[in-house]
Amino acid sequence: MLPTIDEALKELKIAEELNPGPWVKHSINTGIAAKNIAEKVPGMDSKKAYIIGLLHDIGRRVGVVNIPTHVYEGYKYCMEKGWNEVARICMTHSYLLMQKEFDYEPESENEKAIKDYIMNCEPDDYDKLIQLCDSLAVDYGFVILEKRFVDVTRRYGIMEGYIKGWEVAFEIKEYFEARMGCSIYDVLPDIGKTTLLTPKPWKPPVK
Repeated sequence: MLPTIDEALKELKIAEELNPGPWVKHSINTGIAAKNIAEKVPGMDSKKAYIIGLLHDIGRRVGVVNIPTHVYEGYKYCMEKGWNEVARICMTHSYLLMQKEFDYEPESENEKAIKDYIMNCEPDDYDKLIQLCDSLAVDYGFVILEKRFVDVTRRYGIMEGYIKGWEVAFEIKEYFEARMGCSIYDVLPDIGKTTLLTPKPWKPPVK
């Protein structure tokens, strides 16, 4: 089950009041990228792609949190709403390596729950699409993958497994381009301009 587009946009507005930050515009742009790509892929529902893109980071409504926390908070929130298709994306969007992400035993309850879910989940086209679009969308528009990877690394530093995730992102890019018959960059508005911008990495405000 999915919310309507109006419901999804309303949820983002409420979430922005709870936890202001560039993540909201990033979410909107992720939705736009997902919709534009899905429109070019035979058999994909661009409306669904837009909605799940809009809400993939909705777990950030609880505050400035780490990856496992926003993933699991988003999953729980969407399940409570009955939006199981969005809840799935909340779980899968940050884990491009899927099962290979968890070659360790998590300590936190959130990560244990995420691992249990991911280990029993086979990524479909919508999981892959949002994983890709999450790496294409920034708060000020759209950028090529390489630029986004640098942006994330500037904010968080290099972590083990990052480069393997990048490789998966490029594979997903090629997968969708083969089905679209064109570059994903052809359908992302003003990407040539925004890719050349170099804003300083966002950091959460000090309380």
